[in-house]
Amino acid sequence: MSIPFTKAHGARNDFLLSWRSEVRVVDYPAAARRICDRHTGIGADGWMIIDPPAGDADGAIELYNSDGSRAEISGNGTRCAAAFLLEAGFGSETVRVATGAGTKHLRVLERRGHVFEFEMNMGRPSYGGERGAVVLQLSGGPRQATVLDVGNPQCVLLVDSFDLPWRDMGREIESHAAFPNRTNVSFVRITDRHRIEARFYERGAGETMSSGTGSTGAAYAAILTGKVEAPLDVLTPAGALRVREEAGELYLTGPAEMIGAGEFYQE
Repeated sequence: MSIPFTKAHGARNDFLLSWRSEVRVVDYPAAARRICDRHTGIGADGWMIIDPPAGDADGAIELYNSDGSRAEISGNGTRCAAAFLLEAGFGSETVRVATGAGTKHLRVLERRGHVFEFEMNMGRPSYGGERGAVVLQLSGGPRQATVLDVGNPQCVLLVDSFDLPWRDMGREIESHAAFPNRTNVSFVRITDRHRIEARFYERGAGETMSSGTGSTGAAYAAILTGKVEAPLDVLTPAGALRVREEAGELYLTGPAEMIGAGEFYQE
C-alpha cells in the first residue's frame, strides 16, 4: 500500500500533503509518524490530509504533527495547502481554507511557477489575565511568559539574546503542567520598532526553521510590550515573515513553495 503525497514548505517549515480520497489508512497518527520520519519516511514537520471544496471553502485540511498528534492549524502549512489547492485548480486571487481554527482567507500576492507569496488573515489573537502574563517555574528558575491563542496555543518568552538553552527550555515548556494540552513556544528578541527575531519550538514537531502561527503570536506579544508596532518583520532562521494589523486582526505574509511529489510505500 502506498500514500501519494506532494511536498511543500513555507519558509522551510515543511509539510506533506495528500488527498484524503487517495489515502487508504485507518490509523492516521501512526501513518503521520512514519511518513514524516526524517530517516525512514519522506520527512516533514507535519502531514496534511486535504479535502476538496465544500461549503464556502476551496478546500479543507486536517493536520497531523510529525509525532502523530493533531494540530488545529499551522500558518505556514495553511499557505502550503493554499498553493496545493491552487495547483489543483481551486481558488483564484483568494483561497479559502477550512482548518481546525476556522476558515482562513489567503490572498495571492505573487506566483512564479511553483512558488507563491500569500497574505493570510490570522484573525484576532486572544489572551487571558494581565496581557496573558504568567510566571513559569522551570528547572532553570522562574521565567515570565505571555500566553496567547492564535488558533492554536502559544507561549512567548522575551529574551535579550539566543545565547541560552532555548531548545531545552522549549521542550520543557511544551509539556509544562500549565499547558495540559501542550503548547507551541517562541523565544523573541526585539531589535527595533518594526523588527523582532524569533526561534520556535513547536508542539508535536520540536524545533522548526519558522512558524506562521508562532510568528503571529511572537509579533503580538512584542506589540503588547509597547516597544514595537505593526507592520512588523519577524526574522526567523528561514528568513522574514511580515505581520500587519488591521481593525484588531493580524495579517501574515510569507511564501509557500511546492517542491515535489511521489508515493510513500508503507507496510
